[in-house]
Amino acid sequence: MSHASTTSTTSGDPRDRVPAARSGPLPEPRHGGPQPSGPGAVFPLRQDIQGLRGVAVTLVVLAHARIPFLAGGYTGVDVFFVISGFLITGGLLQEARTTGSLSLGRFFARRALRILPSATLVALVTMAGCRLFASKIRYGEFLHDALASALYCVNIDLAASGTDYLREGASPSPFQHYWSLSVEEQFYLLWPVILLAAFKLVRRRRLRVLPLAALCLLSCVLAARAVGTSPSWAYFGPHTRLWELGAGGLLAFAAPACARLPRAAAETCTWLGLGAVAAAALLYDDGTPFPGPHALLPVGGAVLVVAGGCGASRPLGSRLLALRPATWTGGLSYGWYLWHWPFLVIGPAALTRTATPQLSLGLALAALLPAWLTLRLVENPIRHHRSLRRRPAAALGLGLGLTATVVTASQVAAAFPPPVSSAARAVHLEQALAAARDPEGRLTELLGEAATALPRNLSPALTKIKDQRSAVYRDDCHVGYGGDRSPACEYGVRTSDRVVVLFGDSHAAQWFPALEDLGRRHGWRVVSLTKSSCKTSDVTIVAQNRPYRACDRWREDALARIGHLRPWLVVTSSSEAAKPAHPLREPLRDWQSGYERVYRRLARDADHVLALLDTPWPRVDAVECAAGHPLDLPACEQDQRDAVKAPLLREASRRAAHRTGVALLDPKPWLCPTEGRCPLVVGDTFVYRDESHLAESYAKALTPLFADAVESATGRTGRDGPVAQ
Repeated sequence: MSHASTTSTTSGDPRDRVPAARSGPLPEPRHGGPQPSGPGAVFPLRQDIQGLRGVAVTLVVLAHARIPFLAGGYTGVDVFFVISGFLITGGLLQEARTTGSLSLGRFFARRALRILPSATLVALVTMAGCRLFASKIRYGEFLHDALASALYCVNIDLAASGTDYLREGASPSPFQHYWSLSVEEQFYLLWPVILLAAFKLVRRRRLRVLPLAALCLLSCVLAARAVGTSPSWAYFGPHTRLWELGAGGLLAFAAPACARLPRAAAETCTWLGLGAVAAAALLYDDGTPFPGPHALLPVGGAVLVVAGGCGASRPLGSRLLALRPATWTGGLSYGWYLWHWPFLVIGPAALTRTATPQLSLGLALAALLPAWLTLRLVENPIRHHRSLRRRPAAALGLGLGLTATVVTASQVAAAFPPPVSSAARAVHLEQALAAARDPEGRLTELLGEAATALPRNLSPALTKIKDQRSAVYRDDCHVGYGGDRSPACEYGVRTSDRVVVLFGDSHAAQWFPALEDLGRRHGWRVVSLTKSSCKTSDVTIVAQNRPYRACDRWREDALARIGHLRPWLVVTSSSEAAKPAHPLREPLRDWQSGYERVYRRLARDADHVLALLDTPWPRVDAVECAAGHPLDLPACEQDQRDAVKAPLLREASRRAAHRTGVALLDPKPWLCPTEGRCPLVVGDTFVYRDESHLAESYAKALTPLFADAVESATGRTGRDGPVAQ
């Protein structure tokens, strides 16, 4: 999973950063050093923990700003999780020891005062920024993320959307950084309850930690398993992150023992811990499978640093962390984290500049100002408000009110999306091609007359194009990265003896609307066998930063199933964007050999084979660009000379088709005129759904042309050469 897109949005949500009042019913938990006693006691402020927060948030922010040598700075989130688990659990333990019980109401009142005021302010300002500057196409999605953030479930949304292949290339949401707050609040719905049950049911003090330790162990195992099978759930899932917060919680149980560590042992722990945190930030990158076992390095490092500073005599490493620059940054860490991400995501658009590391670094540093103002004007005044601290019910009421404010604002804002400009009406493409005696000739005319502005009758609307999903996606028939076998997915006339198979990756699946339509018309049984980024050529490639073995297994299984089906026709295609897992001595020849091995098997097992070359690629995400330039579409269009993604793979496929005798179709004339740019809109229909795939509606409109290609391919023996070269 790429940390540049989803997993890089790590968060530290530092808690309890400044000294709290030493009276009142809502004391701030602050852990470390000798254990105080008495009903009003609180833990002394740990300046080294404050400094560790400063280090962690700096790592996260610099990683998000794309500072090259700190690509692994996203591990700062793991440090924050440990700190949060340690401090909050320490406060709960102290309350349980001094009062004999835990007040969940008081606990959640403290959380509300600490978290919600700043989070609400940033959410409201970010919504305004989305309205003014962010993508109009994804405006509704961003407002949904704002709602999910307010309800502390945005991490679940992100985990689910991370499995959606068609959303893989999307830029991150301005609310994506709220995922860590969601993880923590989900953790704290469970952790205090288990802790309270342990105090009530387990009499022996030393055994009370066992249920919590067992829960952490289970979470660690789940994280290790998920990182290889479902990276997005591994990263954002509460079940895979619980152990990191739990590690800090378990350390809180051991704090008295840590306070008795010899000076040399404490010094060693601190420096080893700092080294581990630094190593993770410097050595990890977007290609590191994370969290899983790799998270042990930053988590273990944070545990060692906190443990080493528990004693009354602080080691040198702890004293360095307690210096003013680190503690000052630590004091601003929550606000800085909240503000820096919308600055990075929305800032370049607001400034009408392209995001660069230099600009991102400047924006990240600029976010320190609103972080400081938020601390002084919002965070501290509310969390230290005497009336709220003495009245937990009032604090909870304030929290509910702030949550309701974001929920209401997001719903109202979503009901009034920003408009997208448009021009004159255009011809209905699907009807025009269906009625034409020469569909390809009519399409050529329309390509030459393509509009330079969005038509008023664009169908579907620009904001709905990315929501279109053909049946192979709605029915989960398109296999994701981890799968190695397609489910039994059949369409058209399922009882028919005439079987047509669609085989390849998502660039084969994009033709499904046309093939399904033909299947219903002509009585074919259409079988879908497609998998994300899995190429037709029998060459092992790289996907998600590692060899794509699941693709090789899936391809072999799919070919075996085709052999069993003995279809009348196989339609095959795949994207021409691929990186071989191992260096190729003769790339053209090796790719060609991979295509030939597959084409020969298909030709042996099917009556006819139609291989489609890849479609031309737009210059950028076509829908997003059109939303920003609705009256100047040529600014977004790709010159057809640059629209071929990988000429080498294209030529390899051509040669392989010629040598094996399978029919070959180049769909480029269906998307581009004879010269010039490849348009984004033809008639009333948008051509692309993103930066590479056809829009569902455009593929369906091409059904008459696709029918002619199939007729041409099947009218031959299947050995007579290509349909079009």
